[in-house]
Amino acid sequence: MDKHPPDEERALSIRDIARLAGVSRQTVSRVLNGERYIKASTEAQVRKVIEEHSWRPNSAARALATSRSKTIGLLVSARSHYGPFSAAAAIDEAARARGYAILSATLAREDDAAISEALDAFSAQGVDGVVVIAPQQRAHEALQRVAVRVPFVSMHWKDDGDGRVAAFDQEAGARLATRHLIELGHTRIRHLAGPQDWNEAEDRMNGFLAELSDHDLPATAPVLGDWTSDLGYEVGLKLLDHPDFTAVFASNDQMALGLMHAAAELGISIPGDLSIVGFDDIPEAKHFAPPLTTIRQDFAWLGAHAIDVLVTQIEGGDATAIAGEYPIPQLVVRQSTAPPRVPG
Repeated sequence: MDKHPPDEERALSIRDIARLAGVSRQTVSRVLNGERYIKASTEAQVRKVIEEHSWRPNSAARALATSRSKTIGLLVSARSHYGPFSAAAAIDEAARARGYAILSATLAREDDAAISEALDAFSAQGVDGVVVIAPQQRAHEALQRVAVRVPFVSMHWKDDGDGRVAAFDQEAGARLATRHLIELGHTRIRHLAGPQDWNEAEDRMNGFLAELSDHDLPATAPVLGDWTSDLGYEVGLKLLDHPDFTAVFASNDQMALGLMHAAAELGISIPGDLSIVGFDDIPEAKHFAPPLTTIRQDFAWLGAHAIDVLVTQIEGGDATAIAGEYPIPQLVVRQSTAPPRVPG
């Protein structure tokens, strides 16, 4: 007599599926892993039993069968904003589509100890790989010093040539935004930058300055922001009191929103008196007053690409063959930009 008959009170195990299908546990594992050289009739019988019982292997059974947990650790900075959080959502969706579950951890700090603690926790849970979304420079430096014992992919960082970075070309995106304003006829353009320790902010600032230089236009020192609309509003009240410029490239849409709020309070018309370009194309950007011209990043693509790079590493492939692709974001032109009333 079977001592452990499957019933409604006990979840089926891989051994139960094997017994019901009349095959070995190893055969069920091979079917689940999609291995070749299994008789079509055998595979059909196993899958029939699985379907009849609506069975899904739990993570422990899968780990025993494959030597993998089919889980991925996702390490996200607590100071992240729209872009990183959108990428995290896309990563979760892409991972599930590939049969992996996501275990998330939030970094309250970006130092060696915090990163090491998070990686140790992932290791204890047997993750197969890690995706890191911590765009701050010191988080990048800390990760370089901390031993990562599983495959990993970093996002929003500069490539170190190891094929483990998934990102858009932030500098090229900033060039697009700045070039759009220049082509409209603006020659006096300010930049509201992101925080100094964020790689994204640095790349966007460098792109802005490089585009001005290529067109032999003067550059005023960028104003450092913190990604928030509150900061954009406060800076806007000061800069727009007596503006000596006709356009602003803001490093993200939230700061652009605050800037537009300040302009409205000061009676400055957008785009009549001032053109503004943002970055990210948050869902609300098309509903700003006026709708915001911005740079769109496809976070769904980015999440899927990061998972492709990571899973290729996990499964023993050459990640460098698919990594190193840094698409240029897309310029989305709306009503917040126009030629200046007075050229310049």
